[in-house]
Amino acid sequence: MTELVPMSIKGLMLDPVSNSPIVVLKDEEDRFFLPIWVGIFEANAIALQLENIATPRPMTHDLLRDTIAQLDARVTRIVINDLRDSTFFAQIRIITGDRTLEVDARPSDAIALALRVEAPIYVAQSVLEQAQTISPDSDDQSEKMKKWFDSLEPDDLGKYKM
Repeated sequence: MTELVPMSIKGLMLDPVSNSPIVVLKDEEDRFFLPIWVGIFEANAIALQLENIATPRPMTHDLLRDTIAQLDARVTRIVINDLRDSTFFAQIRIITGDRTLEVDARPSDAIALALRVEAPIYVAQSVLEQAQTISPDSDDQSEKMKKWFDSLEPDDLGKYKM
């Protein structure tokens, strides 16, 4: 069984190189910071929940939360469980009656749902070990991103605006 590291959201920000949103996860001891590049719609869904902004109609992740609840099921955790070809993978654990379901998901969708149902977020230790060299683009971008991320201060996080 893979060791799981509990994580929380440190913040949302924009990548200054690609202008793409990044969700930054951190472990409880601030030893690991995991940047995950996400789409604009997923970043907005995460930001809305982080900022406690209610929408007039349910967003997709609200719909999923409500559907799961109507089925007498509950999300017990999400796990970012794999990293292949610079792409993160996640699973949402849903319990209904005596059944445990593991549903494949994009990490951004899993995180948006976890925020809405107050489920814990975990990252597999193997993913954290692999992700230390991850970047969204080419080798040239990789070195720039690594230097940029290493230079971040805590006040730099949370600068993402909807």
